[in-house]
This record gives sequence, C-alpha cells and structure tokens, in this order.
Amino acid sequence: MKNDKIKNQYRVNEQIRVREVRIVGDDGSEVVSTRQALEMAHNQGVDLVEISPNANPPVCRLIDYSKFLYQQKKRAKELKAKQVKVEVKEIRFGPQTDEHDYQFKLKHAKEFLEDGDKVRAYVFFRGRSILFKEQGEVLLLRFANDLEEYGKVEHMPSLEGKKMFIYLAPKKAGVAKKSQQAMDREKREAEEREMAKDSAKGDDVQESMPANGGLFANAKISSEALKKLTGEEE
Repeated sequence: MKNDKIKNQYRVNEQIRVREVRIVGDDGSEVVSTRQALEMAHNQGVDLVEISPNANPPVCRLIDYSKFLYQQKKRAKELKAKQVKVEVKEIRFGPQTDEHDYQFKLKHAKEFLEDGDKVRAYVFFRGRSILFKEQGEVLLLRFANDLEEYGKVEHMPSLEGKKMFIYLAPKKAGVAKKSQQAMDREKREAEEREMAKDSAKGDDVQESMPANGGLFANAKISSEALKKLTGEEE
C-alpha cells in the first residue's frame, strides 16, 4: 500500500497531458513541448516523469521510472529512520502518596526524561478523596520542581474528571551534555591545581637544599682557610 501511494504520486509518459513541460537535468533545464519531451525519453530509453505538477510549466525528468521509484522509497525510509519517536510515560499518584513511593516514582520519571520520553503524571482521586485536590496539586507541583533539571512543564496541573494531570517534556540533550562537560572540566581543573601544589612543594624542598657543587665549593673554601691559618700556604 505504501509503495502504491508513492507510485501514484507521479504521472509518467502518456499520463502527462499538458502542452509543454520543463525538463531538468544535470546540464540545466529547458522548456519543450510534451510531445518533444516524450520523443527525447524514447530516444534515451528512459521515461518522462513529472516531479512538480504545480509548476508552470510542470517540471519533468528524463529517468528510468523504476530507478526513480527506488530512490524515492529509499529517501522516505531514511527520513523515517531519522525521526525521533517520543513516547509518553504515565506515572500515577494518590492524593496521599507516602515519601518512599514518591521517591521511587520520581526516580523512574528522571530515567524517562533522560531517555527522551515525555512524562504524564497524574493524581487519581478515588471517592471522597476529591476533597484533597489541593493536596494533589501541591504534590504535582513538587514533582515538577524536583524534575526541573531533567524536564520542563508543558502543561500545568489541571483536573480532568477524577484525575489531575501535569505534563513534562525532556529538556534538550545538549543541556545535560553541557552540564556533564562542565563537571568534567571542573574535576580536571581541580586535579591540575592539586598537581601544581605538589609541584610547588617539591620546588621549595629543592631550594632549601644546596645546588650541585655547593658542598664541594664550601669544602674548598674551608680547606684554603685552614692552610692560611697553619702557614702551609705562602
């Protein structure tokens, strides 16, 4: 069915019933009569394919129709593969959800948003618990606030029947990536500062020690002074 849909998008050869067409190719374009265009296609052993029927005159190409359809199907498949499929994950609360259950569901919501999925969280009011709708709204607002780093609110809490919904969409992946890069950079800079401190300490120790030859120089001076005192040197 999909292949037929693509196939029926284009008119070919004798299906093209206008007076003239514009032939486009690697060498440019030219306007010719449709009869002449059909003769050109026949002489080249290809088809006359109308690719832009709304242009004036309609735009056609001289190409093998089977090859043309293959290229169109391949392009459509590539475009479909590039499309990002976004799923909507649901998370359900009660108006009096305990802290342990809240943290458990918060963790899952973070994972959903990090994976690029949307989150639809709702509080379900059973029976007379609808009296606690303000409490449910506070819960959903807290939920959105705790997920501020991972997602943005698309729709504020709203009551629909016995359910109060809030919708969250994932933040751009680049934001999280940038944050991670910043943390890595800070860690690296901290390590470099520590290495610089250790290096500076090593330099201080070396400065406190005599340079190479210093002991020998002092020994030579002391020997000469001793000779003068004992009269060994003239």
